[in-house]
Amino acid sequence: MFFVDTIELEGLGNRSYLAGGARAAVAVDPPRDIDTVLEAAARRGVRISHVVETHIHNDYVTGGLELARITGATYLVPAGARVSFARTAVADGDTVDIDETLTLAAVATPGHTPHHTAYVLSEAGRPVAAFTGGSLLIGTVGRPDLVEPRLTERLARAQHASAHRLADALPDETAVLPTHGFGSFCSSAQADGDSTTIGKEKTANTALTVDVDTFVAELLAGLEDVPAYYAHMGPANAAGPAPVDLTPPAVADPDEIAARLAAGEWVVDLRSRIAFAEGHVAGSFNFEADGKIATYLAWMIPWGKPVTLLAESAEQLAAAQRELVRVGIDRPAAASTGRPADWLRDNESPASFPRSTFAELAEQDMGGIVVLDVRRDSERADGWIRGSVHIPIHELHGRTDEVPDGTVWVHCAGGMRAGIAASLLDAAGRQVVAVDDGFDAADEAGLAIIRG
Repeated sequence: MFFVDTIELEGLGNRSYLAGGARAAVAVDPPRDIDTVLEAAARRGVRISHVVETHIHNDYVTGGLELARITGATYLVPAGARVSFARTAVADGDTVDIDETLTLAAVATPGHTPHHTAYVLSEAGRPVAAFTGGSLLIGTVGRPDLVEPRLTERLARAQHASAHRLADALPDETAVLPTHGFGSFCSSAQADGDSTTIGKEKTANTALTVDVDTFVAELLAGLEDVPAYYAHMGPANAAGPAPVDLTPPAVADPDEIAARLAAGEWVVDLRSRIAFAEGHVAGSFNFEADGKIATYLAWMIPWGKPVTLLAESAEQLAAAQRELVRVGIDRPAAASTGRPADWLRDNESPASFPRSTFAELAEQDMGGIVVLDVRRDSERADGWIRGSVHIPIHELHGRTDEVPDGTVWVHCAGGMRAGIAASLLDAAGRQVVAVDDGFDAADEAGLAIIRG
């Protein structure tokens, strides 16, 4: 009997898998922090015989090379991927035995990348699961624009063909197990549901329900900005990532925190946006540990800029470190745990700013304030507050001088990104109010909403 264990990378919106039988297993698209995979194998009491990559990832740093080294597993990487390390190149149609009755077959599925490869797990010759990486996702496909702009349309057409190849070759009951699509920006849309099969995708996935020209036009029209850190992930994976160090960083005292801020380094407060608004070190930025810290911090920080982490507990700090190594931010320059009183020098007081709601915004004299919308373009297209200024959150750090004078009421769709934006503006010396509310409440509050 076979098993498939899912390893969630919730912050990145991705999944890795461990699949196998009684004695051996294969790890698919493993994360950088490979202890999660090793623990899963230990619970199952199996040896990891193979490690496979569906593609050279653009959204996180793989742990595949290190996992194969530590376990002695065969490391399968698509033959078309240009890498700088020893691996077993896998081509369309290649098969390997995983356990007594389990085989894994490589299926070329270009589209997300030119070399993308899916892997079909069969038990006693019957396909039971397809590890589809960034090819066929739940209700959508992986985006085709991460490699080279001139290739985007060609890869979009390849995505359509690859989806049909999988759908035509596999039984309807075959489980579809993608890497992307659970919040990942590598997905061209977000997953509708938590699990799927080939049969379900035949009725729900636009790659399988519309003609190729319609599919390509809709896919390309829906693509949004690519997180800036993606530019560094592919090269890191092709070069062969180094092992990670998750030991605690050096402890920063108040003088060092102040010195790092004065030097222009980033000091990031991991506490909740509520706690941050109530009191924080002036000049620090708020990226909640419970939010998409890896995505937004890696997207917004100048690459290579030293970062000092402030956390309320050692556990919160350790979890953030784990998230950040997955996107190549390997070692914080320093860190400290506690609360603002522990991070401020004797002559300093915590900074703060108010939080509010759309109902309270509706009561304001709209002529005397600035409403800043930091949602993505696609979100704003569905409706925006009349007179609001729009700067997507990932662009705000370089565009704060474009925010008009006045008290800034900043909002997003739910509050988390507004908290980040408010911290950036507060650090820049602006008077700011963080609207910690769902955008549906703007309409309910009677604010004038312009529909696109």
